[in-house]
Amino acid sequence: MVRSPRETLTNAAANPRSLDLAVLVVAIAAMCSAGFLMTRVGQLAALDQQVRQLESFGAVITDDRYAELRRLVPYRPAISASAILVGWPVFWVVSARLVQWAGNRAGRGEPDFRQVLSVVVHASAILAVRALVATPINYARESLGGATSLSLFLPSFGDSTFPARLLGAVDIFIVWWVVLIAMGLGILYQTRTLPIARWLFGAYAGGAAALALTQALRGGV
Repeated sequence: MVRSPRETLTNAAANPRSLDLAVLVVAIAAMCSAGFLMTRVGQLAALDQQVRQLESFGAVITDDRYAELRRLVPYRPAISASAILVGWPVFWVVSARLVQWAGNRAGRGEPDFRQVLSVVVHASAILAVRALVATPINYARESLGGATSLSLFLPSFGDSTFPARLLGAVDIFIVWWVVLIAMGLGILYQTRTLPIARWLFGAYAGGAAALALTQALRGGV
């Protein structure tokens, strides 16, 4: 997917096969997440993230509440790994069904569900690369999340401002993943990649902007 994505996606569409790759992707992502959260750096980062998230919603972190959050820290590796092992395959299946339905409604042909799922899973291989890249960066930063966001490369705004929140909500690897999905669907439905990419990036940009605006408003309260 890194060196020859179009050739790989073309083969994935022509010869749908996703189970082995899906297992590899979720295994790598789950091991990276759980492994980081098992370290003391990861545990402190997870605790700090929980506190900041609750405070952003206006919650007051009392000593009792903090102690309760600390008791949950040892369970975070299992929770995170389970969310990946279960959540990602469910997301892939649901996404493939929605894409197949939308493509058929648009009169773009009727590819087999296995073909659509194969394209989605193969494009998601880049998320395993993201996990391998983000884990050591998070460890070095002693932080959880944001290791591959634009805010890490463009740190010119205050942390609580809307531009900073927006840059933090845009992940480089997710952008890469969207491009691969658009390319794969263009191959599968025999249409141009650009119109599909515009729709997908529009949805992603809208979600990122809404998240950034919400966080900025809460941060200013």
